[in-house]
Amino acid sequence: MGKIYNILFCLLFSLSVYAGKKSAVFGVYELLCEQRVNPLGIDTPRPRFSWKISSVERGFMQYAYQVLVADSEELLSRDEGNMWDSGKCKSGQSILVPYQGRELESSTRYYWKVRVWDEHNVCCWSRTGSFVTGMLSEKDWGDARWIALEKDDESKGLYPGVHAPLVQSVVGDRMVGGYKLPLARRQVHIDKEVENAIVNVSGLGHFDLFVNGKKVGDHFLDAGWTHYAKTALYVTFEISDFLERENVLSVMLGNGFYNVPRERYFKQLISFGAPKMKLHLRINYKDGTSEDIVSDGEWKFSEGPITYSSIYGGEDYDAGKEQDGWMKCGFDDSHWQSPVVSSSSIRLMAQQSEPLTVRDTLSVMRKYRNSRGNWVYDLGQNFSGVVNIKLRGEKGHSVKLIPGELLNNDSTVNQQASGGPYYWNYTLSGKSVEEWHPRFTYYGFRYVEVSGAEGLESFELEGMHTTNSAPEAGHFSCSLPLFNKTYDLIDWAMRSNLSSILTDCPHREKLGWLEVAHLMQYSLQYRYDLPGFYRQMMRNMSDSQTEAGTIPSIAPEYVRFADGFEDSPEWGSAFIIIPWYVYKWYGDDSLLKEYYSRMRKYLDYLSSRANGHIIEYGLGDWYDLGPAHPGVSQLTSRGVTATGIYYYDLSIMNEVAGLLGLEEDSRYYRNLMNEVKKAYNARFYHQDKGYYDRNSQTANAISLFYGLVDEENYDRVYENLKKDIADRNYALTSGDIGYRYLLKVLEDNGDSDLIYRMNARYDVPGYGWQLAYGATALTESWQAYGFVSNNHCMLGHLMEWFFAGLGGIGQKEMSVGYKQIVIRPQMVPGIKSVESSYSSPYGVIRSKWKVKKNIIQVEIEIPANTQGIVCLPYRENVQEGGIPLELVEGCKVLETNEKEIILELGSGKYSFTL
Repeated sequence: MGKIYNILFCLLFSLSVYAGKKSAVFGVYELLCEQRVNPLGIDTPRPRFSWKISSVERGFMQYAYQVLVADSEELLSRDEGNMWDSGKCKSGQSILVPYQGRELESSTRYYWKVRVWDEHNVCCWSRTGSFVTGMLSEKDWGDARWIALEKDDESKGLYPGVHAPLVQSVVGDRMVGGYKLPLARRQVHIDKEVENAIVNVSGLGHFDLFVNGKKVGDHFLDAGWTHYAKTALYVTFEISDFLERENVLSVMLGNGFYNVPRERYFKQLISFGAPKMKLHLRINYKDGTSEDIVSDGEWKFSEGPITYSSIYGGEDYDAGKEQDGWMKCGFDDSHWQSPVVSSSSIRLMAQQSEPLTVRDTLSVMRKYRNSRGNWVYDLGQNFSGVVNIKLRGEKGHSVKLIPGELLNNDSTVNQQASGGPYYWNYTLSGKSVEEWHPRFTYYGFRYVEVSGAEGLESFELEGMHTTNSAPEAGHFSCSLPLFNKTYDLIDWAMRSNLSSILTDCPHREKLGWLEVAHLMQYSLQYRYDLPGFYRQMMRNMSDSQTEAGTIPSIAPEYVRFADGFEDSPEWGSAFIIIPWYVYKWYGDDSLLKEYYSRMRKYLDYLSSRANGHIIEYGLGDWYDLGPAHPGVSQLTSRGVTATGIYYYDLSIMNEVAGLLGLEEDSRYYRNLMNEVKKAYNARFYHQDKGYYDRNSQTANAISLFYGLVDEENYDRVYENLKKDIADRNYALTSGDIGYRYLLKVLEDNGDSDLIYRMNARYDVPGYGWQLAYGATALTESWQAYGFVSNNHCMLGHLMEWFFAGLGGIGQKEMSVGYKQIVIRPQMVPGIKSVESSYSSPYGVIRSKWKVKKNIIQVEIEIPANTQGIVCLPYRENVQEGGIPLELVEGCKVLETNEKEIILELGSGKYSFTL
């Protein structure tokens, strides 16, 4: 409501101010600093500002802007920007405008607003936005130290990590990771009136912060996972409203990937040391003074009631070990110990990705007893998260909860493919009704098998779906129920694997396999706003890069795999592709500038692995549909995908070097591209047959998409691709690497009807097949096998086609940030209507169409300060709003051919009838 009110107010104000002139009927909304609304923890000295514009009139383009930044809301309300007044800047830029004012201070809240002009008028000032700085330099942490309950023990530590099958031979019988889970507290007396209080805190591996017994924030598993040998993250909170005269700061610490204990299930074993924390609280008083409270020897530590916690094995909680009142004033902590001060010098950076939160709670759909006599609770959906239980019973009674995404034939939980044993165990305190959920672990599951519920007075259970809290950006629906179900199937898998990193699965591994990060990037970005997420991912890849330049297949790289899994070009190339896609999508070139030298180092490494410009190692088209069980590519040679993506990397770096003004580098990449293309075609193209390699869908599709096909051969290769699809009765064969490019090539050539025929079915392995087998999240294999993960997002490329193909939402080739929009909906037989939208950096792009009784209706929305190209199916007598096209103001017909009418539109809403 706030945004709507602000827009309406600005419009009314503008109408009244500019009497006698053409009225200003536009306003500013959704103020962003570093691409977030009112962010906490900005650790760049020159943050960037963005805003969106709403205009009643069509064709709005920003002519100028003015930004004010102040360190006081009162000053800003008087239109005084004591930190920065940009003045009237004649510019159409409304995204990522850099701060150019006075030096910012750490742990400080700043306020800002903006107004904009068109060629004639100015709108009123926007509502106030704000941002809070984190720690802008290491010295700002002052006397804060890393403190812990225990010393780091060399016999319990292990870095780098070891893959589970090798643990015994490498580690022997050492009990790696066997540290206690601590509680920490400190009392703080305040005798002045507080202006504001900002705390920056990091906990390794995870933390929960409390003030006077109340949890600060709604985050889950703070802070995000990093390469802990180099970097850790801190999180910023404002806690002014929590503080009283007498206060207690409390922290609970968990293990995460920082410390994986050698008990129960573990995919890998790794430990960087004992759980520890670092905290800096700045309290600013209304009298102008301030006080810093830091993690130091004044804190007290004790072992907590979490007796076991593992990101891989589960969590145990003994409520009988709770210490009543430990988070409140008056608690006697004389028996608690002083902290161990760590000598850790790990680099701290602000958490830039949105935090994990509980998105949904899932009720039990049904419950029943299985063959063991245990209760099985079916939550109806495979998801990432934990359970929340309410129970009542005798002190010391324990309840064991075993989650799983599948059941065995006897209705016991099946953890064969999801990692086991994994379970949660709760021991009662016997005090009235008790409520609990795991804090520092999670799993992917649909079912929960409960033992120990007998003898309880009461027991209730619900699921808590935890995921990255990035805002939703896009929405899609259509008239075909199968595609709507497929949309949900993919979306649940995407959400379940959107953690602080993009995981492969939310149970067995929880690792950041990198191929899905770039291959699914557009699918993810159509649905969720992820600039901070990908910024953090780039840091993890950079920290994981080896001296030789390798980008490993997982980042953060906690363990070095073998047999091709540790280094595959289709995976490591995420380091080149992701920052380019971020630039294209959000208009943000900062990642390209920051990581260019390291990106070049990785390309130099790939070049060193080439033999005659051909690269032939790695995993290839992982999990393609061949005659054997899925795994390493069966239908496409590794040299095709590895060399193909190497060429794609070179083409991107050529563009990046040109963008950054590095002409010598650009020339080098262009020359190398020519050599690679020549070698690729000599090796893999069959001139007599007109196809690549073994004529697989993947081999032909990636050759076409990457630009490796000579122009005179394009049509032959494309026809062979279509022929293979038709000869297989429109069944797919491409795997993890190839399927995205297969869809893109078909879509780019206007053949979405083939995509429809391949995917609008239940009778062959694919999305419909998985739904027919009862999947509620996308599975790891096209065949929905039970012996692999049943919650994977790596094959979810159809999500991109829903938006870009059926919805037609895209941008011109040279456009960035959706400044120049292209809407080309592909209307396929079998679908009667589509609704799609994407909230771009400039505002909502909407494409909606329906076909009824030989009439096509198309509704389009182009956000202010952008321009659009709209391509409609060719018909005569096209009207917009009941008016013939040639009479519509701001609508220009660029081209008419036998297939389509191409229109140029300014911003606004349009309704076409064909």
